[in-house]
Amino acid sequence: MQYLSTRAPAGSTERKRFCEILLEGLAPDGGLYLPERYPQVSDAMLNAWRRLSYADLAFEILSLYIDDIPADDLRALCRKTYTPEVFGTPEIVPLKKLEDGLYLEALSNGPTLAFKDMAMQLLGNLFEYELARRGEQLNILGATSGDTGSAAEYAMRGKQGVRVFMTSPYGRMSPFQQAQMFSLQDANIHNIAIQGVFDDCQDIVKAVSNDLDFKRKYKIGTVNSINWARLMAQVVYYFAGYCQVTKTNAEQVSFTVPSGNFGNVCAGHVARMMGLPIAKLVVATNENDVLDEFFRTGVYRVRGSADTHETSSPSMDISKASNFERFVFDLLGRDGDRTRDLFGAQLSSQGRFDLHADPAFPQAAQRYGFVSGRSTHDNRLATIRDTWTRLGVMVDTHTADGVKVAREHLQAGTPMIVLETALPIKFAATIVEALGREPERPAKFNGIEDLPKRVTEMQARAQDVKAYIARHCD
Repeated sequence: MQYLSTRAPAGSTERKRFCEILLEGLAPDGGLYLPERYPQVSDAMLNAWRRLSYADLAFEILSLYIDDIPADDLRALCRKTYTPEVFGTPEIVPLKKLEDGLYLEALSNGPTLAFKDMAMQLLGNLFEYELARRGEQLNILGATSGDTGSAAEYAMRGKQGVRVFMTSPYGRMSPFQQAQMFSLQDANIHNIAIQGVFDDCQDIVKAVSNDLDFKRKYKIGTVNSINWARLMAQVVYYFAGYCQVTKTNAEQVSFTVPSGNFGNVCAGHVARMMGLPIAKLVVATNENDVLDEFFRTGVYRVRGSADTHETSSPSMDISKASNFERFVFDLLGRDGDRTRDLFGAQLSSQGRFDLHADPAFPQAAQRYGFVSGRSTHDNRLATIRDTWTRLGVMVDTHTADGVKVAREHLQAGTPMIVLETALPIKFAATIVEALGREPERPAKFNGIEDLPKRVTEMQARAQDVKAYIARHCD
C-alpha cells in the first residue's frame, strides 16, 4: 500500500509506505496523506468479520493499509491495545439502543473518557514499536480543543523514545479536561497553553511542520487527525457498529458524528469508500458551523479567533477543519493541483472558497452520503434533559449535538448510530445546568481538579513554541 499527498501535482509519482508517514504527519508540500486507493471489502470478508473480537477486527482492517509491519507484530499490537482492561468492556465499543431506529455507540470507555482514546492508544503502541525498530526518537507536536491532548498524553506517557508537546487554547477547555492534561507530571509530557483559540494552536502545529529543516532536526511528528494512522484506526469502529446493529450485509446504516475538525467523520467516509453499507454520514456541528455551512451551501469559510464562539461543547469550537482537505481531494476526483489551490492559495488570501457551482458539489450528498445539521446551547440542554428524563441515558454536550441532529435525518428502516464522543463528567457544569445534578465520576478521577498543574502559557507564535521545543530537546 502506497500513500500520496492531497496536494501532489498531476503526474507526480512520489509515494511513501505506511511506516514513513506514521512518523511524519503533514506531507512536505503541506498536504495530508491518503492511500493511493481504498481497499475494497467483499461480502465474504464482512461476513467473516462479524465473528471477530474488536482487536482482531482492527487487525483485519489495518492490515489492508499496513504492509510494512509483519502481520504477527501488527496483530499483537492490536491485541495489546484493545483489551477489556483498558476499555472497560469485552465489546470495546458497545451499542446502546436509545429508541426505535436510534443508537449510541460507546466510544468513551478508554483511559481519558473520550473517543480519541480509540485511536490514540493504538498510535502510542505503533510509535513505540516503530521507533524501537529504527533506534530513533520522536517529538510529537499536537493541538487540542479538549480531548485529543489528554488522549495523546495518556497514550504516550512513559513511552520510550517519545516526547509530547501539546498546545491547547488557554482557558477554553472544561476544568476536567484541563486537569486531565495539566496534572500529568511525566517528564516526557509538556503542556503549552496558547493565548488564543484552537485554530491558533492548529496553525502553530502546521507552521512548525512546514518548517522542514526544524522538523527534520527535531524529528517532529503529529498525533492530531492530520496523522493518517490515527484516522485509519478510527475506521474500525464504523465496521464494529455496523456489525452490531445489522444481521446481513444487505442492510444499510447511517452514522451521525459530532464534528469540528472533520477527522472522526472522515474515518466514516473512508469506511464507506471501502464498501461498508453506509447510507448517510451526518455531520453535527455546534454554533461553530463551518462544516454545516459547506454542506448546505458549498462555501467553506474559515473564521478568525474573534468569530469563533466559546460554547458548551468546546471540543468542537473549531472554525478551520484541517481534515476536511482529505474529503475535498476525493470530491474533486483526487485533483491535487485544485486541492492545493483551494487549501493553500485561496484560503490564505481569501479565507474561503466556494464550490456551490462546481459540478462536484452535489456529489457530496449524492455519491458520498454527506448531510449536516447544527445544534445550539439551548438545543444541547433540551436534548440532555430529554434523553435523561425520557430514556434514562445521560449524554455529554457533544453527543447531545449529535443526537439532536441525528433525529433530523432519521429514515424509516435505516438504523442511525450516533457516535458518543465523551462521558458527561468531562462537561459537568452543563450537565448540572440541564439536569440539576452532577454526572457520575469514575473513582480514579476524584479530586483531579485539585492536583498540582504543570503547564506553560505562551502567546500564539510558532517561533515561541519552536524555541520551547529546542530548549527541551537540545
